[in-house]
Amino acid sequence: MLKEFREFAMKGNVVDLAVAVIIGTAFGAIVNSLVADVIMPLIGAITGGLDFSNYFYGLSKNVNAGNLADAKKQGAVLAWGNFLTLTINFLIIAWVLFIVVRLMNSLKKKEPAPAPAEPSEEIKLLTEIRDLLKKS
Repeated sequence: MLKEFREFAMKGNVVDLAVAVIIGTAFGAIVNSLVADVIMPLIGAITGGLDFSNYFYGLSKNVNAGNLADAKKQGAVLAWGNFLTLTINFLIIAWVLFIVVRLMNSLKKKEPAPAPAEPSEEIKLLTEIRDLLKKS
């Protein structure tokens, strides 16, 4: 059973998948940082210092806090600003992945189709015989 597991784990697809998951996780962290630390503060600066992650609607009368963390302690809230932030995050990740895949596809060398091989001497001779037979 251990031998079967080792063979399974060492197959190319499993190792490739593991590497892809690790790289994808690291890439996701980079894009999340890009969104949280660069893009959303810029959007906040453009809109007058707004922080979308703290936009919420209290679903009970007990909620009167000024930020989302305190409001959640007071009762149920509809955290629509956080949802908006995560939606923008998703769209940016999808766009960046689209650009990366497009770039990688363009970097792949498109090899031209190989030229047809020169016919062998036997084929040339047979072709000549065929042509001579057609003439007669």
